[in-house]
Amino acid sequence: MADKGFFRRGVSEMMVARPDEAKGLIIYKHPDHTIPMQSQLTVEPDESALFFRDGRLAGIFRDPGRYTLDTSNLPFLSNLVDSFTGGNVFIAEVFFVARREIPEIKFGGKIGALEDPKSGLGAETMVHGSFALQVTDPVALVCGLVGLGRADDNEQFIGWFRDLVLKVIRERIAEFIVDHQYPLLKITSGAYTSEIEEVVLKSVQPQLEPYGIHVTRLGNFVVAIDENDEAELKKLYRDAAYVRMAGGLDGFQQFAAGKAVLGAGEGMARGGEGGGAALAGAGLGVGFGMAQGFMQQAPAAGPRPPAPPQAGSFSPAPQVPPPAAPAPAAPATTTCPACHETVAAGKFCAECGNSLTPAKRACVACGAQIGAADKFCSGCGKRQV
Repeated sequence: MADKGFFRRGVSEMMVARPDEAKGLIIYKHPDHTIPMQSQLTVEPDESALFFRDGRLAGIFRDPGRYTLDTSNLPFLSNLVDSFTGGNVFIAEVFFVARREIPEIKFGGKIGALEDPKSGLGAETMVHGSFALQVTDPVALVCGLVGLGRADDNEQFIGWFRDLVLKVIRERIAEFIVDHQYPLLKITSGAYTSEIEEVVLKSVQPQLEPYGIHVTRLGNFVVAIDENDEAELKKLYRDAAYVRMAGGLDGFQQFAAGKAVLGAGEGMARGGEGGGAALAGAGLGVGFGMAQGFMQQAPAAGPRPPAPPQAGSFSPAPQVPPPAAPAPAAPATTTCPACHETVAAGKFCAECGNSLTPAKRACVACGAQIGAADKFCSGCGKRQV
């Protein structure tokens, strides 16, 4: 009876192969360690079959085909034969490892707060996408990472690779932005996706090589920033462009002072007191130009000279002019800090249209008012970008 029961079990184990429902797994572990002699092993073109005994590799089938498991044609099986069954059975753990490219392994997560090189504003950055991997060394994968006891837990070790790839991506994107000083909005636009992918793939391979895994490509690779931070950056860029057009500002170093000018102009539009210092947006330069043009075109003040007498006409006797009024006091003057001309005291220079009051700007960190040329804030010590 014992032999008959064994025979039935052996018949059920005659085929050793990966079942259809396991075709999508990177690693499939055969469920039974007891395999009858003369069993048929089937190895698909995109996989390898590994035989282990007592935690050691006994043999590997790399080429596709059907093999009869017998010690006469596969000598390594003699080390797996179970003596208690009279040589009819061998004991082994059999693993099928896919060698094809496994696509669409999705990943995603936060990179963290990164400083925008153009504006100095911090923004929460994240990345998501997918990658494809391929097993280059099945033995290294099973022995080095997966382990014989949990080799069929595909989700666990794929999750490990996903976390490792994401870690490398976080580090390399941060370094890429710092090294190249690319604005965050250009990074998120996809303008440098190819360069970032190349850096990431080159950096991730040394991390995966000991485990017999190769990341072949990245797909649908997207770097994004928090929606609120993105809106703030876009507004900052737009306002800076207005200020540069208006006042000739040449960079974000002067933008804090320009923001104050815009605020003053908005106050004028609302009828507030704060608007008397400047005009808003692009109207700043236009207003100064118009005022300067009016001043240059206006005729000099004073009485018109008398018209010359016509020939043959009667010229009345000259009349004695009334006593001259006392000369008015000389108007107060000041030196313009922009063009260095001496002009009448007031709020704006009559020569160049710039403000006669010392230029101020807001600290990029604490918002305190500081001099436009100050490199560091006197309130918090933050360097002004």
